Amino acid sequence: MTGKSTEASTIDLISIIEKEGNREQAELFFYLENKLLTQIFNLEKDGARSTLKEIEEILDGYKSKHSFGVIKYYFVILSSVITRRLQKESIFNDENSFIFNVACIEMIETNLHRENLVEIGDELVEFYCYILKGKLKPSLTHETVNEVVQYINENVEKQLIVEEIAKHFNVSTSHLSRIFREHTTVTLVEYITIRKIEDIQFYLRFTNLKIVDIAEKFHFCNQSYFTRVFKKYTGLTPRRFRKDLDGNYFRFTIKKGDSL
Repeated sequence: MTGKSTEASTIDLISIIEKEGNREQAELFFYLENKLLTQIFNLEKDGARSTLKEIEEILDGYKSKHSFGVIKYYFVILSSVITRRLQKESIFNDENSFIFNVACIEMIETNLHRENLVEIGDELVEFYCYILKGKLKPSLTHETVNEVVQYINENVEKQLIVEEIAKHFNVSTSHLSRIFREHTTVTLVEYITIRKIEDIQFYLRFTNLKIVDIAEKFHFCNQSYFTRVFKKYTGLTPRRFRKDLDGNYFRFTIKKGDSL
């Protein structure tokens, strides 16, 4: 969906509302949408979920008989709006923008039904914030550790080996392992695993890839080992996590004093 067509779709919807004598609703809609975008790009997930529910209520009240369709296509429009901003701010290149937008649309088309509008809205907010969080540069006090964290974040789907990472940053394996543990409270090996599990959660929820293919994509030696590791961090098997849209995401924040 192009930027211009998305803008036109949103404007057309609001123009109809205005013509039908609901200018206050239209103004509130725009206010809430701007608020929603600000909250998402500030990673304020709880506030964004609440704001999105307010938007859904406006759309539901506008066309109650067709609210499911209206809200469904608003979710598609919203994903395109987010995509354009990710692209405009150079967070995504053209290819990644396209992949991101398609992933959102596929998730909506595949999983959305009348009974889970709120849950899917929450999932989308979670996904938007997750993407943005992964693009933020870490702010630890050791610059090399910051660079290593960013390198892992950008290459999480690759085969990451500690010795090769150390060589890439021109430091010894022992030195890198020591300073990484000091500044993150987890080993480099465990952080690599943590980041893989975090990303895999979104492949399970937002794609139709087979679990065995996801395990292979992230270089787990076999599905049994992958299932065991995934459950260690999330408390659920990959299959259960995929089915349970109400389930929380596992998140790890690099902060002195954290422990697993």
